[in-house]
Amino acid sequence: MIFNSPDEFLNAPRKCITAFGMSGVGKTHFANKLRDQNWFHYSVDYRIGTRYMGEHIVDNFKQCAMKDPFLANLLRTDSIYIGSNITFNNLSPLSTYLGKPGNPELGGIPFDEYKRRQAQHRVAEISAMLDTPYFIDRAKRIYGYEHFIADSSGSFCEVIDLDDPQDPVLEAVTSSSALLYIRGTEEDEEKLIARFKKAPKPIYYAPQLLDQKWEQFKRENNIAHDQDVDPDAFMVWGFASALRHRLPLYQQIADQHGYVIEAADLATMRDPADFDAMMAKAITRRNKA
Repeated sequence: MIFNSPDEFLNAPRKCITAFGMSGVGKTHFANKLRDQNWFHYSVDYRIGTRYMGEHIVDNFKQCAMKDPFLANLLRTDSIYIGSNITFNNLSPLSTYLGKPGNPELGGIPFDEYKRRQAQHRVAEISAMLDTPYFIDRAKRIYGYEHFIADSSGSFCEVIDLDDPQDPVLEAVTSSSALLYIRGTEEDEEKLIARFKKAPKPIYYAPQLLDQKWEQFKRENNIAHDQDVDPDAFMVWGFASALRHRLPLYQQIADQHGYVIEAADLATMRDPADFDAMMAKAITRRNKA
């Protein structure tokens, strides 16, 4: 959705935004602020972890529980319930299911199993993004919300084809919402990498990129066998590499289909009026370019 002028956005009876950018740049914090001001907040990661990956996540919990004879007996007799307590702000059930490839003694899973779960995530993320128009309608029809903010996953850029003018995900989100790139700085990137080093967590990679980075990591560290890879070491190395890979893709999405607001500016937002002013400036910048 591209606006001819700032006024077209400002005077719109319904404002629908899909925010994207690097993980940890402030998308969810921004969406939470708008939600507090009567916007409907659609968390793509939450949708992935509930509607599309929920059963996979819980099945993994149960497989782990079945290794304990006491819990196994309770599960077989339907005496206990095991579920995921995923929330907008706690996506740990999803990230722990994705796992980390490498040495099982260090918490790793086989690389083939890791790729299988990554493939599940890809299907789930595409499905969750395709649900955006449905949730825009649902927000108004059921709950009466006029305005809508979709908080996309950091891997949004990995599940679209920017060279395909009929890419179904891009078509779904651009026809129903305005794409907004929340752009961080180099300092933000370094902070994210430092934070990730302290607590490495699973992320999604595009299939070809994952194969390439896995082989590159083993080659650079003289590792011959998958099971000898330190899972956390790969995740930290891979996160920095994935971040550098994604940044130009984010910019390309914004250049072709959307708008840019700097993360530092968005962090100063107090209310929807502040956001309207920032969007008006972003629209003006794009129209002058």
